[in-house]
Amino acid sequence: MNDQEVLEKLRTILQDTFEIEPTRVTPETQLFADLDLDSIDAVDLAIQLQKLTSKRIQPQDFKDIRSVADVIAAVHRLMAA
Repeated sequence: MNDQEVLEKLRTILQDTFEIEPTRVTPETQLFADLDLDSIDAVDLAIQLQKLTSKRIQPQDFKDIRSVADVIAAVHRLMAA
């Protein structure tokens, strides 16, 4: 899966889970500042990413994620593991 494919999947997840308009989701988008996600939402997002990648996400791997680009990079790391 390339960056654009991961971005499209992430847009779908954010729309379905948090009702966020897909056009608001770009690699530069900040999850907490721009999309108003909170720590509970981050847990929900991590669960959705686990479903997407079929890999368990370690909490320490997700704590430094701030932007959509960070999520894309994390998905690539998970899929490579």
